[in-house]
Parts: sequence; C-alpha cells; structure tokens
Amino acid sequence: MLLHFVFVINRDDLGKRDSEFEYVKSMAQFYKKWIKDVFSEDVDVQCDEMVTGKASILRKIDISALLEDHRMRGADTFHFYLSHFRPLWTDCTCEGYYADNFGMTLWQKPKDENDILFLAEKNCTLVSHELSHVFLLKKKFKKHAETIHDVWSQHTFNNLPFEHYDKNFEKTKGAPYFMTIDSTGFGSL
Repeated sequence: MLLHFVFVINRDDLGKRDSEFEYVKSMAQFYKKWIKDVFSEDVDVQCDEMVTGKASILRKIDISALLEDHRMRGADTFHFYLSHFRPLWTDCTCEGYYADNFGMTLWQKPKDENDILFLAEKNCTLVSHELSHVFLLKKKFKKHAETIHDVWSQHTFNNLPFEHYDKNFEKTKGAPYFMTIDSTGFGSL
C-alpha cells in the first residue's frame, strides 16, 4: 500500500513554509514505522505539495476539490491531505475526515516555523487519529470508531498523555518530535 501525504498550501505561502514540509516528509517516514509497529502493516510513503490559489466565492477549495485531486492522482493510492481548511462534515471528534483511500486533517500553521512541539501536538496527533480509523477498519476491528473516540476523549478531557516519539521514531519520555494517539487502548490486533 502506498500512503501519499499531500501538504495543501496556498500559493501565497509557497516558499514560506518549507520547514513545515520538511517536518511532513519526516512525519511520513515516522508513520511508515508506526503503522508497522501498531497495525502490523507495511506501507510505502510519499510526500508532495498541492498548491492552491485564490478561490472565488462560488468555487472555494473544499473536500470535493481534494477528492477531484485524489482521482486525478490515482484513486488506488491512499492520499492523505494535510489541509489549511477544515472538512465541512466529519463524524470525528477532531478536525479530520476519511473515506476509501482518502484522508484529510486540518493542518495548523505554527506561529514560529521552528515550533516542533506545536506541529507534534496540533497536527501529528490528528494524523494518527485518522490513520487509526483507516487501519482498524481495515483489520475489521469491532467498534473501531467508538474505541478511537473514547481514547481521544481521554486525551482531551482526562489528560491521558499522547504517545511521544523522538526524531529517530523511538518512544521517549523526553521532548517529543512526533506525538500519536495512545494506541494501547486498541487492544490486541
């Protein structure tokens, strides 16, 4: 399976968010390992950018534009869009959406381009949430959505810590480079 991360960026920001795209490329390699460790699935990963322009009032960039891009790139590849806008509709408790070979999350821009903790907390965790849906569903895990949302609620309301990983993709108690949903709550896969 090819997991293709697509960093959606406004044309006006092109060249100004290169450090974020470097983080995305590193995060893709991290998720290759994480998916193998947590879900016992081998994936290949790829990254690129989707540059968007100014949209008219009648043609705003939205999920339908991402789905059109997904079909043009090849619907057999799993495309995961890291987007500067929220999905209009989601059944998730976070700012994400997934469907067959398609995923997206709101990607928040840090105020300081070198704020790795912000990227890990606000973005990387959301990606892990959506990927958990995809891979638990693929494994036919009963009540996968409820399980993931229960764990997410524990993170949000009961201070359950996210899993922390260092730059070498190893769990750490130190400063995290990547953060994910607590996958121990998924039980035996």
